[in-house]
This record gives sequence, C-alpha cells and structure tokens, in this order.
Amino acid sequence: MKGPCPVCPSSDGLHTYPTGAAHCFVCGHHSFATDGTEGIRTKTIKVTKMEQPGFVTAIKDRSISLDACKKYGVTTEDKPGGSLGKVHFPYFNKKTGEATAAKRLIPRVLDKDGEEIKERIYSWSGDRTDTGLFGQQTCRGSGKFLTIVEGEYDCLAVSDMFNNKFDVVSVKDGAQSAVKDVKENLEFIDGYDAVVWCMDADDAGRAATEQVKDLLSPGRLKILQLQEYKDPNEYLMNRSVALFTKAWWDAKPYTPVGIVHASETWEAVLEYKHTPMVPYPWAGLNDILLGQRAKEVVVWAAETGVGKSQTMRELIDHIIVTTDEKVGCLMLEESTAKSMLGWMSFHAGRPLHKDLANIPDAELRGYWEKACAGDRFVLLDHKGWKNDINVLKSRVRYMAKALGCTKIILDHLHIALSSVSGASGDWSGIDELVTELAALALECNVCLHLVSHVSEGRALRGSKGIAKVVDAVIYLERDKHHENPDVANTTMVVVDKNRFSGDVGTACYLKYDKTTGRMAECAKPIGANVPEEF
Repeated sequence: MKGPCPVCPSSDGLHTYPTGAAHCFVCGHHSFATDGTEGIRTKTIKVTKMEQPGFVTAIKDRSISLDACKKYGVTTEDKPGGSLGKVHFPYFNKKTGEATAAKRLIPRVLDKDGEEIKERIYSWSGDRTDTGLFGQQTCRGSGKFLTIVEGEYDCLAVSDMFNNKFDVVSVKDGAQSAVKDVKENLEFIDGYDAVVWCMDADDAGRAATEQVKDLLSPGRLKILQLQEYKDPNEYLMNRSVALFTKAWWDAKPYTPVGIVHASETWEAVLEYKHTPMVPYPWAGLNDILLGQRAKEVVVWAAETGVGKSQTMRELIDHIIVTTDEKVGCLMLEESTAKSMLGWMSFHAGRPLHKDLANIPDAELRGYWEKACAGDRFVLLDHKGWKNDINVLKSRVRYMAKALGCTKIILDHLHIALSSVSGASGDWSGIDELVTELAALALECNVCLHLVSHVSEGRALRGSKGIAKVVDAVIYLERDKHHENPDVANTTMVVVDKNRFSGDVGTACYLKYDKTTGRMAECAKPIGANVPEEF
C-alpha cells in the first residue's frame, strides 16, 4: 500500500507491507515491522547509502522466527512462486547510527539442470565503512553478557533461543574476519562483563578462537565449545535449544596458559608424588639427586676428553639393565654403528673397537643382540642430516610419544646448535634451545639428559641461562695429564644445581678401566689435586 512519507514531502513514496514494515522509495526512510510484542524493538532508520528491499518475515527453512527478523531488521524478497529469495542483513554505521550497508544472501541457487547449488552466494551493497558487527545496533553496549557468533543466521538463531532478550552479534565475514572485527569493535565489546565466544565447530572456527583469546580484557572471555552440531543455527533447526542453552551457560572462562588456581593443583601434586624415580648407576650421585624423574632436564657438562659420552653409555646401560623403560639416544658426535659398539662392549666386558677385525661375526652378533635389549634402544641416524633445531625437536617428540621412550639423551647441545651458529662459534641461541627442550620434556613426560661443553672456569659454553632453566647441572672433571694414572683416569662428579632436593657438592668419583672399557664408582684417588667440594 502506498501513502505519504512521515519524513519527506512525498505523498505516495511510502510503501507499507502486510507485515507492517514500510519503506519510502523517495528519501529512503525505512521502518521495520513490529507487532507490539514486549521486547521487540521498533527501528526507524534513515537509509542514506543503501536500499534494503523486501519485507520482514520468518525464515522457515532456517527455523528463524519473525520476532528475530524484526529485532535485527532482516528482510526477505519473494521469488517467483512465492518462495523466499534474497535475504538482506543490514549493517549500521557506528558513528551515525544509519544503515549504510547490507549483506545479501541468495539462499538457494539452481544450476542449468535444475539442481541446487549448495554453496550460498553472498554479496554486499552500500558502504561498509565504519559499520559495526552484525546486530550491534540492537545491543545496549553494556551489561552482563554479549554473545559473538560466526554468521548472521547463527546470530538470529542464538537470539531466538534466548527469546530475543540477550545481546547477540556476529562477525562480518565468518571466521576469517574474526580478529579484525574484534579489534575494530573492542571498545564496544569491552563494555560487557562477560563475552561468550561461539565460533563454528570446525578448523576455521577453532583457529579464530585461538587468535582472539588474548585480545579481550582479562577475565571477560568465555568460550562456548559446540559438541552436537556445527553451529547455533543447526541446534535451532534440530530443535536442540535446551542443549545449546546448557552449553552456553556452561561456557568456560578463558584462562591464559600458565595461570592456574591453587585449588586446581591437587592432581598435579599427586602426580608429582607418584612420579617414578629411576636411580643413577652410582650411589654417591643418588644420595644427592635422589634419582632421575620424568619431566626433568639434566645437564652433564665437561671439557673435551673427560668422558662425557662414556658416562652417558654407563647411564643408558644402567637404565636398560635395571628397568623395563625405553631409551632414546641422539648421539650427534658419533655414528649409530659406533654407538652400538660402545654398548656392545658392556656385554663383552672389553672395548670391542680395539680388536674388532679379529672378532667373528657370530660372536659380534651375540653382543649386538644383547645390546639391543629387546629393541629398547632408539637411535637417531644423523648421517647426512642438517642439524635443524625444529627437526631435532620433532625427533625427540616422536621418540617419546610414538615410540614410548621415557629417557632421552642428547649428546651434545653445541652440535645441535651448529646449524645456527655455524663456524662462527656464536652459541648465543643455546639458552633458547634449552628452554624449548625443557618445555618439550614437560610436554612429552620424559627425563631429558643434555650433554654440554664447558669453557674456562666451569662456565657452560655460550650460556648465561642454562642453569636457570634445567633441573640439575652435573659437572664432570678429570686431571687428564696427572702423573698418577689413577688420578688421570678418574672423573669427579659434582652436582652444581639440584632443583629437586637442593643438595649440591661432590657426588662421587668414577674410574675408567682401560681393560673393560667401563667406568665404576671409586674412592677419591690419592694425590688428586681436585677439591673435595666444588
């Protein structure tokens, strides 16, 4: 029905639709329909830069009510035959309050054969500059709750499921625009005590959630994780309003990683109490460190030629012999063959490499089978491998999570970092590497043993912070050139850091037997010039 416009002088420019909505095609004045139902807002909007045709009606194929469409000013055009055509979602300028743009949706498109094209087609009209979130004009701008969803239909659906009484908005272009939209409307969003964030239950939605977690003011964000259906509109269409509203009320407040309440730590205390302890091969070291545990990082530091690798072999053999645990070994200074020969020598009781050519293959295989320990050794074959730190971390993670290794030895740190430092000798990145490895030990629930070189004065080479990150630092010292062979072949083991118990000092002495190739705990050798305490 045509009639006079209440805004402009036109006597017949105002078209009034059966729903009560009216639009003036002369000045652009628009009035959305209202039936007087409590809680339904009547909007009178001066449209200056866009024209929104159609009429306000329920969108039945989406289970969207008439009241929801009235609240948000959504209009629909007729298609031939009386079915619904394009749906228009108005967007409002934040500064002027005017409807300056609209997103148009063609809900169903048929191809030339009459088959439905499932992909919905969107287009924009008008000026999107300074427009807010979809539905922002319906909101109070403050209060207890604001719900943010991924699409316009979801916005209408959530509003419907709460009887159109809650403030609900949508980002403009789905998950891809979420971060941008939140940043641009942060002042509006921060006006609410709690923001319920509800993206679709798909990869794009989860990615958007991860990206916006830290944008909002602390304590405001609650994340609604959908379980039964992909998005809120599907809940409404499947008559699962009760399920959605329960999930909405149960939405968990976002807590940044690393922040926990003391009341949430009991399980962690019990886990710590019952963490298995595996003893070291030497009593003196056990007296101080009280064994080795999962999630710990232990650094073994020494000068070149003191016997770091041999000490690691003793440690590995002890774990294999005394436990049923699996050990991962990244021996970056030697080949897998040399590593295996070192462990095979334990079972032979002599250093096999000194007489390898004269040992029959059958005898050698017997030592090899014993050293394999039922396949509880896992080695990194680094031949031809460029020491990429990310690759190194992935191999540690694979050993732990896929193969079940609970103890992992990395010998040594400076080779692992050589891809970064190169020939320059710049080890400035070693602290970062150790920090990342410490996080990896926590993630993978393993005890990680790291071998490191020392500079003059027992300083960990290239590091100012390794000792701050790890759980224990053990120094190995030997007076290699002492005139007394007992002294020259004896390594002093000193604990310089012990986060578990706090005890530090000289733990024990290990004497290397050239005949057997083994290191065994011994008394302090007479004539040793090394101090009793560190």
